[in-house]
Amino acid sequence: MSGQSLLSISPNIQAPLDPGFIPAILATRSYRNAAAASRKTTTFKIALEREHGLVSRSDLEIFLPGSAYDQETLRIIERHIKFLVWAWGGWKIWVSGPEAFCQEVAQWYAPGGKRTFDAQLMQKVYEKPFVVERVTPDEMPEFREMGSRIGGHFDGCRIGFDLGASDYKVAAVVDGNPVFSTEIPWDPVKQQDPNYHYSYIAAGLRQAAEKMPRVDAIGGSSAGIYIANQPKIASLFRSIPEEQFHNKIKPMFLQLQQEWGVPLIVINDGDVTALAGSLSLNKAAMLGIAMGSSEAAGYLNPQGRITGYLNELAFAPVDFCEYAAVDEWSGDTGVGALYFSQQAVNKLAPAVNIVFPADMPLPERLKVVQAKVNDGDRAAEQIFETIGVYLGYTLPYYAEYYEYENVLILGRVTSGRGGEIIFQKAREVLSQEFPEEAQRIVLLMPDEKSRRVGQAVAAASLPEIG
Repeated sequence: MSGQSLLSISPNIQAPLDPGFIPAILATRSYRNAAAASRKTTTFKIALEREHGLVSRSDLEIFLPGSAYDQETLRIIERHIKFLVWAWGGWKIWVSGPEAFCQEVAQWYAPGGKRTFDAQLMQKVYEKPFVVERVTPDEMPEFREMGSRIGGHFDGCRIGFDLGASDYKVAAVVDGNPVFSTEIPWDPVKQQDPNYHYSYIAAGLRQAAEKMPRVDAIGGSSAGIYIANQPKIASLFRSIPEEQFHNKIKPMFLQLQQEWGVPLIVINDGDVTALAGSLSLNKAAMLGIAMGSSEAAGYLNPQGRITGYLNELAFAPVDFCEYAAVDEWSGDTGVGALYFSQQAVNKLAPAVNIVFPADMPLPERLKVVQAKVNDGDRAAEQIFETIGVYLGYTLPYYAEYYEYENVLILGRVTSGRGGEIIFQKAREVLSQEFPEEAQRIVLLMPDEKSRRVGQAVAAASLPEIG
């Protein structure tokens, strides 16, 4: 075995419209098994540091340098670290291992390197220079995660809110019971004045507060990356000039917390979606995946805690095929956004001769394909079968990075007959290819029960009082 063949593992269940798909889980297990059999291995230690000195660790057992598999080793290291960066987040990568491999990692994330996009985005998120540091094994930092529980607190009088692109939901919750909820129409994406956002959010909080004798805590949900209650990258505020974003939007929730004088937490809506599902279904160890315009994700660990991970799986690799489709934003291949979103439907449609007008937006393209599926169009059904194969092979790969037993799948792509096909195919892959995972992993779709705890109500439970 030589060259790239060690990682070029074809799945037993083919993706109907993507014959080149190489599931990341098959490639990594192939490498892992070969390395273990050789016994000529070493440990490549990897840690990521993010805000407040939090550290995540995930080491690799790799072939010693100079083997016939140096290129495969570098590919495994690169894809693994790439996944860690977007799943967990961080401004610093610590590495300990063979010097040549450590130098490669540093070059990837240096200006002009293949992972420059990732480094620049993390630098913006954490507001620190992105660093790769090689250390000795004894100098590797220890695992250090969040010590406090975020979410699942319903004592007292709480306000919860969820900031969407077309409406802003707010709820008043007393000892776990919603006593008031409403949707406030707004149009934040086009607004260039930060006072627009502040005034709408503040008015909604006051409206909820009027329904309770007091306010003990406030929790919020919003699309984007939030660190320590500050939006770092958020589509809702994308029209705000950069200086105004820095001076007005970033400290906005800190200012609101000071004004109200109570605990206030705002986090990514993906995590709150997972929390809402967990609270409704009374299940922890939950991974939420939303297939919308892109792929969004949220995670609750087995203790029912939100971890503070980024969970930006749209940029995390799932396909080892070197000729996989290229993500136009990051410039990388085989990342989740092109496999679990409207972009995936658009990518696959030409393979069954479905052609769209050039100016048709992705949501409308999805509707066209879904209508064909609902009418029994066999060719269109293969699009969702392909996404189902992607999902079936990717869930065990996600399990390499997240300790979960329940998967909540939602989003426009999963609506109607197409969603049923995705689920059916994913379950088929799991049962045939990963029987142990199939017994452990429960796939869930939102129903009336799981919608009972809404996003804003779940957000209200984020802060701990006292």
